[in-house]
Parts: sequence; C-alpha cells; structure tokens
Amino acid sequence: MATEAGHATGTTAHTGAESKPAFPPFEKETFASQLVSFAIAFALLYFVVSRFALPRVGSVIAAREGVIENDLNEAQKLRDESDAALKAYENELAAARARAQAIGTETREQLSAQSDADRKALEASLVAKLKDAEKTIAATRMAAMGNVKSIATDAAAAIVQHLTGTSPDSQAVDRAVDASLKG
Repeated sequence: MATEAGHATGTTAHTGAESKPAFPPFEKETFASQLVSFAIAFALLYFVVSRFALPRVGSVIAAREGVIENDLNEAQKLRDESDAALKAYENELAAARARAQAIGTETREQLSAQSDADRKALEASLVAKLKDAEKTIAATRMAAMGNVKSIATDAAAAIVQHLTGTSPDSQAVDRAVDASLKG
C-alpha cells in the first residue's frame, strides 16, 4: 500500500489536488538527527580517507615525483654525454681535416719535388742529346764542307774546261776554291 500511496501522491502532484510533502532534509523534526548522521559519516569518511586513501595517493605521488626526477637526471646525463660525444666528434673531425691537409701538402710537395727532379733530369738528358746532336751536326758539316771543297773543285775545273777547252791546273783551282770558301 505504501507504494500505492506514494504512487498516488506522485500522480496527483501534477494535478495539484493534494499538497506536496516537504523535502526530508529540510524538515525541522529530522534535522538534528541528520546532522548527527552527517557528522558520523563525515568522521568515518575522513578516517578511511586519511588512513587508507591519502597514504596511497601520497606514495603514488612521491613515487611519480621520484620517477620524474630520475628521468630528468637521466635525460640531463644523456644530454651531457651527447654534448661530449658531439664535441669529441668535432675535435676528431678537425684533427682529421688537419691530417688530410697535412697529407695533401706533403704529397703536393713530394710530387712537386719529384716533378722538379724529373724535369731537371729531362732537361739534362735533352742538353746531353743537344750537345751530341750539335757534335754530330758539326762533324757532318765538316764532312760536308770537305765534300763541298772537292765538289767545288771538280765543278770549277769542269766549268773552266768547258769554257776554255783546256784542263786547268789542279793547284790553281784548289787555291781559287779555298779563297772563295773563306769569303
């Protein structure tokens, strides 16, 4: 029946035929007992929260702060290591560049010295060949000049014989050719 009465009250509330009952927390008769019930519930809730929930939350927060601190320290350590590695890499790179430049300079100097030595050897060889060629030319010229004198003597004798019809004296022809060759 109680449900029927509540149900009936709920259905008539819309029609406005019955008066509404007051909201239970605002009723004056039950207000003091409700305050006591709320105080006891609050005390129990405070006790449970302070003894069980808050220590767990506090330990989770402390653990999380510890993890965060460790992560930050590890990140700083790794950053310092990467900075040191980068600096070492840059130093090694600079040293390698310096070594490469030194090797290049040394190689260039060696090649230049070798080139100079090869050039000097080639020049000496060419000078020697030139002297040999000049000696050969001088010997050939002397031989040719010797042949030129005999050819000139023979030609002069033949010309004189052809023009005069008599054979000239060979000593006279030799003297005339020598005089014309000397200038």
